[in-house]
Amino acid sequence: MRSSINRPTEEECELSGFQLFKKLTEQEFAQLNYDKTCSLYKKGSIIYREGSRLTGFYCVTKGIIKIFKTGIDGKEQIIRFAKRGEIIAYRSLLSEEAACTTAKVIDEAVLCHIPYQTLQFLIKSNWQFSHHMLQIICKELREANDYITDIAQKTVRERLAEVLLLLKESFDLDNTNTLQISLTREELANIVGTATESVIRLLSEFKHDNLIDLQGRKIKLLDIKALTRVAGL
Repeated sequence: MRSSINRPTEEECELSGFQLFKKLTEQEFAQLNYDKTCSLYKKGSIIYREGSRLTGFYCVTKGIIKIFKTGIDGKEQIIRFAKRGEIIAYRSLLSEEAACTTAKVIDEAVLCHIPYQTLQFLIKSNWQFSHHMLQIICKELREANDYITDIAQKTVRERLAEVLLLLKESFDLDNTNTLQISLTREELANIVGTATESVIRLLSEFKHDNLIDLQGRKIKLLDIKALTRVAGL
């Protein structure tokens, strides 16, 4: 569901800042820009759904995208978040499979759609681009392996502390040490892999222990070293 009210600015459609495209030739980058289609998406918009057939991948130039799978009883399992400078939906294209996840906008976003044919052209014509794509895939695989290990071996308390630190690493803190991403308690639970009630209880414990402070959905990290110890990192 694309926003029909506003169109993204030329600056919001700029792809030169993407590390993935740094090694493209001038001609290849020109082809990329010619083939792309950029759109503004409102908060809550679905970019693509699990099981759908994709015609290209997406470059996030603004906003935050939630990538998740739907499990038993419709419960979401959040896989990751994508922000400015990152790409989504490429793995299903490369494997020629239906989308294995759903992508939803949680902060108004601009995405540029790159057709599958353009991806094929770049992979075949530029080995440095292909190598970078492999690095991105390997990074995702490592993160998936880490997550499986955490689920099997860490307590919910340890996993929640680790998730807060990972969100800090991905989205940084503002000048008050508050995470620059606002998530519901349910979304936090869907990342950690536990019940919402457990996350609410543990956040209260963390606050009582002066590890964090809570202001609605906003979470301020008060003691990062202590959180790191709790996370077992």
